[in-house]
Amino acid sequence: MQDWLTAQEAMARLRLKPQTLYAYVSRGLIEARDDSEDSRRSLYRAEDVARLEHRKARGRRPAAIAEDTIAYGEPVLASGITTIERGGLWYRGQDAVRLAESARLEDIARLLWDCGTQRFPPLATLVPPGEPLARVFAVIAARAASDRPMAGRAKKALYLEAAAVLDALVDAIAGGPGAGPIHARLARAWGCETEGAEPIRRALVLLADHELNASTFAARVTASTGASLAACAMAGLAALSGPLHGGVAPRVLALMRDIERDGLETTVAARLETGTGLPGFGHPLYSDGDPRARALLAAFKAPPGYAQAQVAINALTGEEPNIDFALAALAARFELRPDAPFQIFAAARCTGWLAHALEQNETGRLIRPRARYVGPAPATASGTI
Repeated sequence: MQDWLTAQEAMARLRLKPQTLYAYVSRGLIEARDDSEDSRRSLYRAEDVARLEHRKARGRRPAAIAEDTIAYGEPVLASGITTIERGGLWYRGQDAVRLAESARLEDIARLLWDCGTQRFPPLATLVPPGEPLARVFAVIAARAASDRPMAGRAKKALYLEAAAVLDALVDAIAGGPGAGPIHARLARAWGCETEGAEPIRRALVLLADHELNASTFAARVTASTGASLAACAMAGLAALSGPLHGGVAPRVLALMRDIERDGLETTVAARLETGTGLPGFGHPLYSDGDPRARALLAAFKAPPGYAQAQVAINALTGEEPNIDFALAALAARFELRPDAPFQIFAAARCTGWLAHALEQNETGRLIRPRARYVGPAPATASGTI
């Protein structure tokens, strides 16, 4: 699929004059970049042009426009953090898969937060007893209830607070404060430091951000109100917990249990016939397969059942495994808790939530979408409340 268009192509598709195209760019409706092959011209993101084509086809009725802005892949917010392009994931212009070969989550946090070489002193967090997920929500909620709002604060203070929030979340997962890089702390807490630390490191880097997904949008909306960074992380956590987002791993585990009990072909056929789907396979943003899954699965030897399922499901459906399948395979390989994939996801994605919160805070704007009302007309509604 073509990612970028020339000005002539964009104007032809939208039936615009040059000045209108440039106005769309200045308003943030179409992203533009320099053409690497010709510095005298610009290129325009094809996805943005396609979205505007769709709106024109539907007409300019306010209701249609409002409904479009909440469809999959929208609303569109200007961001310099992450993009999905050419079948890959890019953090501030750098290939996330390549970064995952050696970078630590702490390195990615500094990159996404755009804070240069800022160093963050380790902080000890008082972690309450309980199950890991209960600890995570309790620790972040406690900070959200007491930390100061972002509005009006210096960038350096916010960077230090972002690091403290991330550190607190990791301490909650690990069961208490620890020393060393985040991936080593988690691997040590889970008893797989020797062989598991490296694939966990890679998973954390690959999951650090994924553009404007559901949990990131929740964090950005919260940030737009001026709330604290911990409150933004709390909003992200709440959205991540859903079974259609960070909670996919249990569905992958259920699929693998069905395969073990009933056989692979029987299980796949039954799920396809009933429309229940195959969690862990396919991704709407990666037509050629999730590059994060490929990079993570290359870091360890998947259990035989997972390796066989990957090959067979691809042969039957043409779908490639996504990052949720890779996380479930990692947890199975190192005999981690069933909720370990969510914990890895949360620790990693918290860096992205905080990056988007910091960026949104810089805009000083409130995010306030509109609803398309489909209930009874106010004049005909009966009764009072």
